[in-house]
Amino acid sequence: MFEAGFSPISLDIQLLQFEQFKARTEELYNEATSSYVKTSLPRPEDFPKALYTLDIGQNDLTAGIKSMTEKQLLASMPHIINLLAHAVEKLYQLGARVFWIHNTGPIGCLPYSLIKYPPKPGNMDQNGCIKSHNEIAKEFNRQLKETVSQLRVQLSDAVLTYVDVFLAKYSLISEAQKHGFVNPLGYCCGHDGDYYVQCGKKAMVNGTEIFGAACSDPSLYISWDSIHYSHAANRWIAYHIVDGSLSDPPVAITQACHGPARS
Repeated sequence: MFEAGFSPISLDIQLLQFEQFKARTEELYNEATSSYVKTSLPRPEDFPKALYTLDIGQNDLTAGIKSMTEKQLLASMPHIINLLAHAVEKLYQLGARVFWIHNTGPIGCLPYSLIKYPPKPGNMDQNGCIKSHNEIAKEFNRQLKETVSQLRVQLSDAVLTYVDVFLAKYSLISEAQKHGFVNPLGYCCGHDGDYYVQCGKKAMVNGTEIFGAACSDPSLYISWDSIHYSHAANRWIAYHIVDGSLSDPPVAITQACHGPARS
């Protein structure tokens, strides 16, 4: 979300791209004379019925940990959350009415974090994750949930569902072997040990060029490249959030677009 974060496409740019996409789609739909073209495009009335999913926090917090103190990052959170609130308001102005908002995951469990910031004594939890980083994520999520509640009051005819992705991911990490994964804090693509090589990158180690190759079976790992979750892990997480058991209100994604906004 931050322009100074890891993504080259900030939230403002994403909103602008959506606004342009919506306007252009509606223009093409209204100008179309062929039924084939019309059936190939979203109808203007489809936009208010769509489910708008926002998954935020990890890039912002990871960039913040890299560039400022934890105290400064905590102080910056209201600004980050306000950016999200403005994005929801903008989408609402463009006709969006149903939102599925993910909180951020346990950034202290990312293999990248453990490599970059080895936890000091007393700052490691029972799963080997960095306690202070996860506490930052929890505080971000607390403020996010509070803001979602405020938006429900402000946008009374919208439906906003808050999804606890943190709990889903941390549960998977805590019970990795039970669900068929190996070392929950390891990763598939890249290398860490006597030296560190990013996934798909090359590095010179003692005069030898080393390539950050992938493992033979990515489905055994929660993390793909030390930062992003693997396909297998994302599939497990998705399966455990779509039924609504980790949502507020506890509504399955198949029902998220129905009914009045809930507080």
